[in-house]
Amino acid sequence: MKKIKNIIITFAVALGSVSCVSKLAYQEPKPELPETFAYTATADTASVADLEWKQFFSDPVLQGLIEKGIKNNYDLQIALKQVAASQERLKQAKYLQYPDIGFGVSAQISKPSKNSMNGQSLNLFLGQSHVEDYNAAFNLSWEADIWGKIKNQQEVSRMQYLQTYEATKAIQTQVVAAIAQGYYNLLMLDRQLQIAKSNLELSTNTLSITEKMWQSGDTTSLGVQQATAQKQSTELLITQLEQNMAIQENALSILVGENPGKISRTIEMSETSLPQNISAGLPAAMVSRRPDVRQQELVLLESNALVGIAQANMYPALRITANGGVNSFKIDNWFQIPASLFGSVLGGLTQPVFQKRQLKTDLNVAKIQREKNVLAFRQSVLNAVGEVSDALVSNESLKVQEQKASEQVTTLKNGIKSAEMLYKGGMANYLEVITAQGNSLQAELNLASVKRQRLSSIVDLYRALGGGWK
Repeated sequence: MKKIKNIIITFAVALGSVSCVSKLAYQEPKPELPETFAYTATADTASVADLEWKQFFSDPVLQGLIEKGIKNNYDLQIALKQVAASQERLKQAKYLQYPDIGFGVSAQISKPSKNSMNGQSLNLFLGQSHVEDYNAAFNLSWEADIWGKIKNQQEVSRMQYLQTYEATKAIQTQVVAAIAQGYYNLLMLDRQLQIAKSNLELSTNTLSITEKMWQSGDTTSLGVQQATAQKQSTELLITQLEQNMAIQENALSILVGENPGKISRTIEMSETSLPQNISAGLPAAMVSRRPDVRQQELVLLESNALVGIAQANMYPALRITANGGVNSFKIDNWFQIPASLFGSVLGGLTQPVFQKRQLKTDLNVAKIQREKNVLAFRQSVLNAVGEVSDALVSNESLKVQEQKASEQVTTLKNGIKSAEMLYKGGMANYLEVITAQGNSLQAELNLASVKRQRLSSIVDLYRALGGGWK
């Protein structure tokens, strides 16, 4: 035991003499960020993305759909399983610094040839023609983490776990936004269907008046045909809207993890409300808030640790192995203590000399991969800033478009009334009435579409800023 102790002390001194742990410093890439987002009047530090999704979306029906989506969406569930698997690998990585210990039991009987030297020796010294060997021993193997290789391996596992966690948050932001977009699209289709049915009533009335005028000789059969075609066109539109509505309901049902079916709505598009203060905040805050950008930064941290591992593989490795237990050539005295006890300790420094340039290649490739991930991180930040800017400009533009579209609807609705009065008085022809109705229908459908686009732009801004995972 004293000799074993001396060996351990010797290697501990050797370890202390070479333990210049190679801790690879991480230099955080600083992407070029604007001080404020484009199309913002002031630099407000507050951001709408700081709101939890339950605060951002106040509609109880939409809140219920989002809750179902977060709980049942299969993409999210798969992501959570990835987190669980990565967490298990992270737990295992914490034990990398400990030695490997195994236990084995073996029994062996050998019978050499009687004409061999071993066979004759056995008969001479043991008085038997075979030899037995019984062994029960613990085996230990341990590598000292001189250059930080094991520590970097643990760091890789930790970064991979955090990546799956951020990936889950990123998927949730996408699911929340997609559910909200689908819900607002349904409200738009509800409104457009309501508009189309109202226009169908106008077309039916126009057709009725035209038929009476034709019967009295005040118009031609062409007028009846045109009025009929206008009515049929509206009926076709209603069928298309109902089809689109069913498809959207099916898509939304799948998003929330349910079989395709009806989606209940208790409000109309005009009753929807989203936060009026849609401040974007500062770009630097957005970078730290967006899960996909954070995930890309974690990929960079992982590649930095992999460079450390590749670098450590080029340096000497200190390994200590030991085994001990009981051994005997007779089964009846196998476990006689202390006579059957045995043990050995072996330690050594191994320096790679020639590995066909494999180690240097691994290091260079790891460094190149790290440089690629720096560029990918910068690209992810740039894309994020671009998405926020797009959502901001869309929202500002759609405000104006909504106002103009609303004014156009009012004008064209008044035009329908005027055209009908003039038509009944014989001062306008049927084409003017049909044109007025068609223009009004398209204008109202367009207004509903613009309102939905504006709601979508606000949701896009919320997601682009990193909102939706809280």
